[in-house]
Amino acid sequence: MADCGGIRKTSEELILPIYLQRSYGGLISSFITSLWLLCSTTLIADGDFVVTLMTKAAVTYDGNILWEPPAIYKSYCPINVEFFPFDQQECFMKFGSWTYDGHEVDLQHRCAYKTDVITKESGEMVITQGIDLREYYRNVEWDIINVTARRNEKFYPCCNLPYPDIMFNVTLRRRTLFYTINLIMPCIAISALTVLVFYLPSDSGEKITLSISILLALTVFFLLLSDINPPTSIVIPLIGKYLLFTMIVVTLSIFLTVYTLSVHFRSPTTHKMSPWVRRVFTEILPRILCMQRPEFDRIKSKTAVQIGKGKEPKNVKPDIPVSRQNWDIAANYEHLRQRIASETQQRRTLYPDIITDSLRGVKYISERMKKEDTDKAEVLDWKYVAMVMDRLFLYIFTTACVCGTLGIFLNAPSLYDPRQALDISNFHFNC
Repeated sequence: MADCGGIRKTSEELILPIYLQRSYGGLISSFITSLWLLCSTTLIADGDFVVTLMTKAAVTYDGNILWEPPAIYKSYCPINVEFFPFDQQECFMKFGSWTYDGHEVDLQHRCAYKTDVITKESGEMVITQGIDLREYYRNVEWDIINVTARRNEKFYPCCNLPYPDIMFNVTLRRRTLFYTINLIMPCIAISALTVLVFYLPSDSGEKITLSISILLALTVFFLLLSDINPPTSIVIPLIGKYLLFTMIVVTLSIFLTVYTLSVHFRSPTTHKMSPWVRRVFTEILPRILCMQRPEFDRIKSKTAVQIGKGKEPKNVKPDIPVSRQNWDIAANYEHLRQRIASETQQRRTLYPDIITDSLRGVKYISERMKKEDTDKAEVLDWKYVAMVMDRLFLYIFTTACVCGTLGIFLNAPSLYDPRQALDISNFHFNC
């Protein structure tokens, strides 16, 4: 019984090691070393079949042969990284005969006759437990979602007989905890810092410093992630799209910050505010953005100079000698009137230059103060316009970051796949 099977060299006939059970004392099975190797005709379609140890085959009395050598299958599996790191991969392993057709070698799965593990998909019989996972060690990067098997028959132009094969489908889902902690969360933090640039006051002088620091941090982060991201030129991975989106947001925030600072430090000597800018940014947008401008008193210099023309001070008492001996009232009155008129004319000719210079000085000071007040008010208007722009960009960038983050990551189909990973610890192979 050591060698009871093989291939006859002359006729190349397969000699099955069938024996009568009663002839060998009720022996049900035996182990032999020399055997017609099925792997010489049945190989994986794309890959190498390497048997690391030639074990013995178990031969039963009815002609069934069970040969389970330890082997390593290396097969090509196309990887779609479009939704990396929330991707889900399907790998197919196709086993078939390269030499014998279906009438010579009929490939059947071990579970082909188990009705409890067979389902119908598109009218075909699919084995739900196509691979025995009892000896499988859990992987730290991938979860197994599905392991199915399907028997196919293919007709080639050369032959009229079918060539059967068995297709194994292994569905893998990537575990996202590592990439969420090391990739996604830092990118979200950088996006949040980009939003805070517009919340920082322009007078602090640190807006550009913060923007450049964020851009530098993102650039260094890109260099560190070059080895983690899968290198491909076919599609842009999901995390690559988000990094590119973050880079665009940071770059755009720098441009807008520079423009906002330019508006903040404008003055009437260099820029004149147009009426529509004043109306939109000081009246309309503040109400929409729920902003209330602090009240301030405009310094208005109102100098009221009242000069009595042709009027003399009431307490002017002209030095008029009145003779007691002169009782002629009419003469005294006429003399007094002439004396007052003479002194009034004298004062009018004495003070005109002083009064004129004083009036000119007061007018100059008044106009100067009024111009300074107007310039100061316009400078405050420019600063308020810059503040409104910052608030507007803050709302826009916050909305863009939230919508962009959700819009990019929620496109991954694996997030909506209700299938759970196979519980390897409780896996039962019923074949």
